[in-house]
Amino acid sequence: MPRVNPEILVWARETAGLPLDEAVKKLVIRDTKKATALDRLAGYESGDEEPSRPLLQKMAKQYHRPLLTFYLSQPPVKGDRGADFRTLPTEAHSPATDATLDALIRDIRARQSMVRAILEDEEESPSLPFVGSRTMADGQAAALTSLGTLLRVRLEEYRSQPNSEAAFNLLRARAEREGIFVMLKGDLGSYHSAIEPEVFRGFSIADDIAPFIAINDRDARATWPFTLLHETVHLLLGQTGVSGQQSENETERFCDDVASEFLLPRQDSASLDLKGLKEIDEIAERLSAFAAKRNISRTMVAYRALRDGSVKPSQYKELSDRFREEWLRQRASQRAQRQPQEGGPDYYVVRRHRLGPRLVSLVRRMTAGRELSTTKAARILGVRPAQVQAILAGSGPS
Repeated sequence: MPRVNPEILVWARETAGLPLDEAVKKLVIRDTKKATALDRLAGYESGDEEPSRPLLQKMAKQYHRPLLTFYLSQPPVKGDRGADFRTLPTEAHSPATDATLDALIRDIRARQSMVRAILEDEEESPSLPFVGSRTMADGQAAALTSLGTLLRVRLEEYRSQPNSEAAFNLLRARAEREGIFVMLKGDLGSYHSAIEPEVFRGFSIADDIAPFIAINDRDARATWPFTLLHETVHLLLGQTGVSGQQSENETERFCDDVASEFLLPRQDSASLDLKGLKEIDEIAERLSAFAAKRNISRTMVAYRALRDGSVKPSQYKELSDRFREEWLRQRASQRAQRQPQEGGPDYYVVRRHRLGPRLVSLVRRMTAGRELSTTKAARILGVRPAQVQAILAGSGPS
């Protein structure tokens, strides 16, 4: 029987951002008469003692690693985030958040890899020419034209949607029609592993067979359309990478400007009259009313005002911080007001929505044709094998 590699135990814990004392608590290792809990974990990691199967299963869960990882001869290569376009505030950066983000990206990449393999086996799945079809040297206007040609969403159609989530669903449907898989994913399956948007806003995989976009659903729903467009521009540029809420990166500015111009054309943003407004409360109120009528986020409108020179950098920071704090308070209030007996939306409806119609439809078709096993379907969907049929049973938009 193969033995666990102690070096892997150390590597898995450290890349999960857990010092020994925290790992002991999460793994529920107890003191014994012969050794403290810390000494016991250190003993496993030095190879003096072999961990039990139940303990290894706990490690796999807490360290976000497959069980088989612990039997490898050496630690795997670090998960590839692609390009890192983020500029992180100091308080948002830590080994723990890095580890969680890497685990999330590993999960997305693993699913994308399986989906690509499926599509490659289908003769009718050609490469997608829009991936990598533009460069920044082409200019923002060219990228904006390509974005409009790809999605074919008229601004009037977008703004006529009842709310920003419906507007997002419209954009998602058009993106998925063209071959892009759009997921909503902001954690590793539980609230305790949630990643805040300051750390991760979106992630794109610029693959010409199975391009993927993951959007952090921990962010305000009003921001989802902008993030989807932003990441789609990354696909047009052929860029795989992770984005945050803020960035001084030139490429991020390019994608932000194209996405914001798509949702709020320059001639329309010119109608946002902030002249004569000196108090930040007045500016925030004007921006909020303007954004609500157009199914766009207030922060995006503030960003356009910044780029147009209508607000100063210091005002933009104050406005974006205010809008973020208001959203957090609203989210906390909604959770507090939710009665336990009311429950929430059906688990499988929520799960299908997060996965996206295109991914669910592909797995449904492949399992129905017995071309995909339940085990592999579960891995792609991110659920247990016993839940696969319930996920696939839904009909209509997911």
